[in-house]
Amino acid sequence: MTDVVITSAGNTEIKAIRALATKKGRSQRNAFLSEGLRHVVEAARAGWRIKRLVLAEGHAASPLLDEVRQACLGEGGRVLTVTDELMTRVARRDNAQSVIAVIEQRWAALDQVKAEQRALWLALEEVRDPGNLGSILRTADAFAVKGVILIGNTVDPFSVEAVRASMGAIVNVPLTPVERDAFLTWRLGWTGRMIATHLDGTAGPEGLRGAAPTILVMGNEQSGISDTMAAACDTLVRIPMRPGADSLNLAAATAIMVHALWPGGGAGQ
Repeated sequence: MTDVVITSAGNTEIKAIRALATKKGRSQRNAFLSEGLRHVVEAARAGWRIKRLVLAEGHAASPLLDEVRQACLGEGGRVLTVTDELMTRVARRDNAQSVIAVIEQRWAALDQVKAEQRALWLALEEVRDPGNLGSILRTADAFAVKGVILIGNTVDPFSVEAVRASMGAIVNVPLTPVERDAFLTWRLGWTGRMIATHLDGTAGPEGLRGAAPTILVMGNEQSGISDTMAAACDTLVRIPMRPGADSLNLAAATAIMVHALWPGGGAGQ
């Protein structure tokens, strides 16, 4: 099939794609934007549905591009070729990538969170910064976290900023949205352990690694986890720092804790 060539910013396809920069637009179309050939290839290979493939005019041909083009067309999608100016409009930034994909969103249900041996899950309570969330998804992907549970009013993981910050990791980490009360009710039946960072924590991150199924809870950038969430945890951890040091960035603190708990880390297996 020949690519559709678009030159006008008023084109309905371009307007629909640009609308994905807003949460309302993403929700209405159940889709999000992913930029860069490598990231789009990774999404296709992970089984995500590519609804539109947008290519910059004069893009270089390659086997990888052919692969994602066929993945898009095979799912009933369309391949669009646009001018450099339109690509900048779609990406909403200068120096846009030459490949941008519109990908169907995918969510996992809470009943897919299984208390299996050596399973490490991550729960984020009302995290608000998309850059933090994207960085956390990179960490989760790197250390084989089974999935990320998004509790309460957490930032949209499919926002342009979060997807960019994830550097493609978003397609490798199952995402489960849930309200706090529903999560706490579900937690009563969770047969593994639940650990969180907290200012009142008495344990350190060392010595916690093991085979037991684990949920690590990390909280809001300003207020941390809620009191009800803290009460539901088995262990509260405080990351040691030098006297007088300010609190860690959420993404950095999460990386420290995930590495400390990662069953594949060696000691304590």
